[in-house]
Amino acid sequence: MNSTAYRDIFDKCKTNEGYFGDFRTSGDDYFISPVIDSIPGPTIQYAGKEKVMWATNDYLGLASHPDIRDVSVDTASEWGVSGPMGCRMVSGNTREHERLENELADYADKEASILFNFGYLGIIGTISSLVGRDEVIIMDKLCHASIVDAAKLAVSNPRNIRVFRHNDMNSLEKLLKTVNKTRKGGILILTEGVFSMTGDLAKLDQICELKEQYGARLFVDDAHGFGVMGKTGKGAAEHFGVQDKVDIYLATFAKAFAAIGGFAAASQEVIDWIRYNARTQIFAKSLPMVYVKSLQKTLEIVKAGDENRNRLFEVSTKLTEGLKNLGYFVADTDSPILSVYVPGGDLSIGLPWIKFLRENGVFLQAVMYPVIPKGMLMFRIIPTAAHTDEQIDFTVDVFRQLRDHQKMQLDINLKDVDRIYSNV
Repeated sequence: MNSTAYRDIFDKCKTNEGYFGDFRTSGDDYFISPVIDSIPGPTIQYAGKEKVMWATNDYLGLASHPDIRDVSVDTASEWGVSGPMGCRMVSGNTREHERLENELADYADKEASILFNFGYLGIIGTISSLVGRDEVIIMDKLCHASIVDAAKLAVSNPRNIRVFRHNDMNSLEKLLKTVNKTRKGGILILTEGVFSMTGDLAKLDQICELKEQYGARLFVDDAHGFGVMGKTGKGAAEHFGVQDKVDIYLATFAKAFAAIGGFAAASQEVIDWIRYNARTQIFAKSLPMVYVKSLQKTLEIVKAGDENRNRLFEVSTKLTEGLKNLGYFVADTDSPILSVYVPGGDLSIGLPWIKFLRENGVFLQAVMYPVIPKGMLMFRIIPTAAHTDEQIDFTVDVFRQLRDHQKMQLDINLKDVDRIYSNV
């Protein structure tokens, strides 16, 4: 985050170093951490006006589901927001926690599962508890920051962390061959199921073939696939037909399940090991009952039918077609996430574009350098099952206004997009 050594460690706080340093020192609250004045939904109140919201991960539109709300209200009335108290190993375990774990394991087609208070903590706790001193991690270059942090925490020797080019199976196999020549311990391959920024899916079918060929294990963080991808919403592995071949399946409740927490699912013996060795679970207070009971109801709704998932992909398709008809380049992916690429989008240009969208009623997220290569801007749009056709049409029209007002040149060099996906 910073490369300068200071005699007083607080001196760096006076500089513009660190993440988003220029925004921090300027006191910005428009582009970073904007204040949203309403509950999650397809529209929000922002700066006193209603906007169509395309930047939340409420994929199935369950954040305001009345049945889930009723359960949460009833449970909070009985348990408050704190109970049960204590960690699971001491005084925080209940039959309801175990019931939810059993239901999640069954849904994920695994023998067992373990709850975590946050998906982030689940990733760190699971990976760090399993990977030993002489064992090797091989990870996709576009893996989420939580996976990177977990790898660094788990492995004492940085040389035991290897990175393959994004979704490049030749790169992965080359690393597996190299590691196998000198390996002293096991190998754990780390990948996301659906990559949150680009919206593309890990090639899990091919990764599973390679991990079996070279005697490795596979960990999949399916935060954006859980409840969304696959015939029954079990995730990206179900989409590829390899649910049984994924060794450790991890998902968060902060996306399609519109809550807090996460879980890891695997064989019984692996989950038992994690339960007794993951520091982020052993030394953390139990997930409050208001979430446990609400998640039980959410899982029931997700399993009951495909209507919300079907509507989600319908919204994604309609919005994609509308933007493509305007000349925008929308990446082709199997997930509902829309990655809309525009050339010439550095910070000085991209920020006014975002301001134009917000002031004209559309709230979404923009991604620029250093997340993607210089000279490109990406609008990341998250559709939900709750969005209406009218909101889609409105959004497409605002993008038309943006294109015409800014005289945007939309011709895309496909090599630039390839650079983003391969992360060269």
